[in-house]
Amino acid sequence: MSLCPCGSGREFDLCCGPILDGTSPAPTAEALMRARYSAHVVGNFDFLDASVDPSIREESSSENMKEWSKSVRWDGLEILSAVDGGENDEKGEVTFIARYMYGNIPQMLHEKAYFQKVDGKWLYMDGDLQGHDTFHREAPKIGRNDPCPCGSGKKYKKCCGK
Repeated sequence: MSLCPCGSGREFDLCCGPILDGTSPAPTAEALMRARYSAHVVGNFDFLDASVDPSIREESSSENMKEWSKSVRWDGLEILSAVDGGENDEKGEVTFIARYMYGNIPQMLHEKAYFQKVDGKWLYMDGDLQGHDTFHREAPKIGRNDPCPCGSGKKYKKCCGK
C-alpha cells in the first residue's frame, strides 16, 4: 500500500482510490479537489473529465490537459481553505496550491476552486487563479530596433536593451 498523493496522510486505497475508481462518490468538495489532484498524479484523465460540470467540459480539451499533466512531475497539494462544501451543502469553495516541476523549474498552481453538487454528486465548476495578476504596461513596448529611450541615439538592442 502507498500513501495517497493528495497529502492526506492516508493510504491511497482508503482515501482517493475509491473516488477515482467510482466505487465511492466524493463526500465533500475538498474530497473531490483531493481526488482531482490525485487523478493528475496517477493519470486518471477519465475521472478528471467526468468530475467537471458538463457546461464547462468543452472549454478545456481533455487531450491538452492530459498532455500538460504528463509533462510535469507533481510534488504536492496544500489545501489552504475550504468554505462550505460539506456533505449537506450544495456549493463549496476550496483554495489550494498544487506544486509541480516543469522540466527542472518548480511551479505552483494557486487557485480558488468552485464546486457544486449536481444530482447528489460534487462537480468542479470553475476556478480563479490566485496571485497571477496580469501585468499591464503603462508605456508602449520598446522594440529591439527602436531608438533607445535614454537618448543615446543608439538602437535599444545595442544600448539599454543589452
